[in-house]
Amino acid sequence: MKKVKSIQSKTAVHIVDKEWLNPYNPIVVNLIGAGGTGNQVLTALARMNHALIALNHPGLFVRLFDNDKVERANLGRQLFASAELKQYKAVALINRVNLFFGTNWKAVTSMYDKTILQEDAELAKAGLTISCVDTVNARIEIAQVLKTVHRNNGNSRNRPVYYMDFGNSRFTGQVILSTVGKVAQPEMKKYCTAETLPMVTDEFEDLLMASESTDNTPSCSLAEALTKQDLFINSSLANLGASLLWQLFREGMLFNRGFFLNLKEFRTQPLKVVAS
Repeated sequence: MKKVKSIQSKTAVHIVDKEWLNPYNPIVVNLIGAGGTGNQVLTALARMNHALIALNHPGLFVRLFDNDKVERANLGRQLFASAELKQYKAVALINRVNLFFGTNWKAVTSMYDKTILQEDAELAKAGLTISCVDTVNARIEIAQVLKTVHRNNGNSRNRPVYYMDFGNSRFTGQVILSTVGKVAQPEMKKYCTAETLPMVTDEFEDLLMASESTDNTPSCSLAEALTKQDLFINSSLANLGASLLWQLFREGMLFNRGFFLNLKEFRTQPLKVVAS
């Protein structure tokens, strides 16, 4: 009984995949969605990549997936200029980041769904996948693709290891980091380790269903778009989520695997790691 009590009293922690602590090649990142949150996350990843390289890390290689084009209602709330109207969002953003930071990241002007497994399975392979999508069905499909790729490519260099999901309503949102399968953990006396961080679609499906907007009609203006999502909810989520990724890369251990944000009340609730 004393031994069980001792284990339960330990703080739970997730130790980052050992191949990520001292990688030889850039970490491949698939960022899905170039809308309000996705474009902010892309900028955060570009800053992170620049900082990692300065710290002798090989950095990141990002592919941005989105088949939407820039509309007038996107200007202002999303990081697009009037000169980019009618361009693919992914192309406009990646061109800008590559020009500013000197990267060679790629834009993919198609959806990330099950068809990717038949059309170009290599595009589905990434160590980190980040979803910034609007619907629960899109999240479920992304999770299914990741599980399939992990099952078929368990030992490849770009096998899926982590999946981070961003989601929000008008004033609230959440960011949750999951593992795709198990990540081997070292033996630790001080902490209780977690080899698995549950998939957001498995653990919080009811929450996702409840938070999903029932009105999916495109906004015709910035004013109309702001009735659906607050001006700063996307950037707030992106910066906090990027901070979690920064801990993952720089510290190699996580006590929190995400958070819930209420911007109206200026309140953030961390989501603790739970031991396996």
